[in-house]
Amino acid sequence: MTLEYENKYAVGHNEAKSFDTEKLRDAFLLPDLFQEDKIKLVYTHYDRFIVGGAVPANKVLSLDSIDPLKANYFLDRRELGIINIGSTGIVTIDGDEYLLARNEALYVGLGKKTVTFTSKDANASAKFYLNSAPAHASYPTKKVTHENANVLELGSPTTSNERSIYQLIINGVVETCQLQMGMTCLKPGSVWNTMPAHQHDRRMEAYLYFDLAEDQAVSHFMGEPKETRHIWTGNEQAIVSPAWSIHSGAGTSNYSFIWGMAGENLDYDDMDKYGPTELR
Repeated sequence: MTLEYENKYAVGHNEAKSFDTEKLRDAFLLPDLFQEDKIKLVYTHYDRFIVGGAVPANKVLSLDSIDPLKANYFLDRRELGIINIGSTGIVTIDGDEYLLARNEALYVGLGKKTVTFTSKDANASAKFYLNSAPAHASYPTKKVTHENANVLELGSPTTSNERSIYQLIINGVVETCQLQMGMTCLKPGSVWNTMPAHQHDRRMEAYLYFDLAEDQAVSHFMGEPKETRHIWTGNEQAIVSPAWSIHSGAGTSNYSFIWGMAGENLDYDDMDKYGPTELR
């Protein structure tokens, strides 16, 4: 099969307090999204958000509907965000081709029928990271590069969190129903992301960690601010973050990550922040 999916059912904040390491990883870690010549999707029950990966190494891959959607086409009632973290690839939407270089994004609106993925070079595969959320209106397909994204420079070397934030699929850059996506790149010598940590009770979020050396790791922090937990993640692994959870991380080296959100509103700054001394 070239398309596989699994369900991740929602876990509440009280339930998660009793989880051991294995249960935490099973509930929130997505370790194998990128498989050669496959599309792997995870249908979460947090705002019906879908996280996935597509690696068209030797085949053209088609994003077909999956059973939980009960729809003829994947985008019958959904919108889709795509960010390429591999070599240059091609996304074809109802016959229209979009060339995506590494770290470029594409927004695809509700109602499109066919979505396929191809690598430009058979010897250098694209790796498409996918986020999808339910949609109520159809907005135009739009490609976004780092040059036309909103860019924020935050943090400093003294706090080990100097980073560039590229707001790619976000209100003001791309018109969407509820999906937002972007990329954060830590500078050499910096390891902390999303510090001070925050929650946004009106939105869930997913993180994909990448640009991480194979012998390095990131400790992702989650849970309620006074009841935190951690999950060790490797390169090209993702974490699902419920609305009740903080999301932050520290790596054994610098790295990048893609954040994707869906939920009640499109206000990027709608968050409740918790400084380092407030966390437990």
